[in-house]
Amino acid sequence: MALDEAVDELARTAAQGDHRSLGELLRRIEPDVIRHCERLLPYRQDAEEAAQDTLLAVARNISRFEGRSRFGTWLHIVTVNCARTTYRSLKRRSSEQAEELPEQRPDPRRVSVIAGSRLDLLDAMEALEADKPDLAHALVLRDICELDYAEIADQLGIPVGTAKSRIHQARKYVQAVLGDAYR
Repeated sequence: MALDEAVDELARTAAQGDHRSLGELLRRIEPDVIRHCERLLPYRQDAEEAAQDTLLAVARNISRFEGRSRFGTWLHIVTVNCARTTYRSLKRRSSEQAEELPEQRPDPRRVSVIAGSRLDLLDAMEALEADKPDLAHALVLRDICELDYAEIADQLGIPVGTAKSRIHQARKYVQAVLGDAYR
């Protein structure tokens, strides 16, 4: 998300309790949040649900934004976490409905190559997070938030070399989960 200095300033003042700044901040970031969620979730309605969750999380947690890094970095993390939570929730609901109803919906992995690859990646990320959460966080910051290694190291409070190592290990893990078709 390419956010400007004005948005950073709105975030700082909103974090200090200024409700007008918070309202303006949410208005300005909404289009970027929706676009970012659409990159992660294949269906528009799902992306919009994740975007609303993200905006709500920003409003509830803006006081936690310390201003040590750019607001866009903080927002990336919140957005990715909300999109992944929405995905998990949709997956859980889908499996609950599948138990109640006979299989009527086509598997999206067979319907759309693009949607399938995104869903496969989200599944792989979920497995990584369950097994090795420290690797998952580094991978999200690099490959989804597109931060450079120094920013990742700063965000995680680790040396740059450790950040690079975690990202490398995470990519190997995800590739193993996705299988040979994705190499």
